[in-house]
Amino acid sequence: MGRRSDHNREELEALILDAGREVMAESGYARFSAREVAKRIGYSVGTVMHVFGGVDQLVMAINARTFRLWTQWLEDRLEGAQNGDRILVLVHGYFEFATVHRNLWSAIYEHRLPGGMDMADTLMAERVHLTDVITREVASVLTDASTTDTAKLASSLIATVHGHCAFLLGGTFALMGVERPVDLAAARVMEVLRANGAMC
Repeated sequence: MGRRSDHNREELEALILDAGREVMAESGYARFSAREVAKRIGYSVGTVMHVFGGVDQLVMAINARTFRLWTQWLEDRLEGAQNGDRILVLVHGYFEFATVHRNLWSAIYEHRLPGGMDMADTLMAERVHLTDVITREVASVLTDASTTDTAKLASSLIATVHGHCAFLLGGTFALMGVERPVDLAAARVMEVLRANGAMC
């Protein structure tokens, strides 16, 4: 049963995204349901699909919002941080965000686009924005950033931290008896930065 005339398209899109984010945060990607999103807002699932074009597009829009939230989360933690501590703040902020928003964070990596479908521009832009924050901080600790491909270095460091974080949340580190994986991730990041001439 729909309330198709209650909202214009822009309002409806925001309503769907808010509900979609709630469902994703509660249920995770594997159990995400556009039907549940529609139920929560009192519209038909057909309306949800009409607004976004399909479940994959809706998930990409939710993931774009998650990237925006994640970027702001890191920027908030960097506010007022001393230069020597900012890289460690980023590492800890990564783990904290993934832990607090576990299902939203996981959905970013669990969602796979069907063949022939491109990533939405909004999702790509938010992903780039997050990476740019990290690249900026990496460049700030290098003694001569001009001689280093900072973007590639930052991407490699993100992969390092992500792997440690995924092992923590997936339970692998617990099985290995590893404590404080965030400290291990931070140590690896600092080692790589120093090897690339960072003064930190």
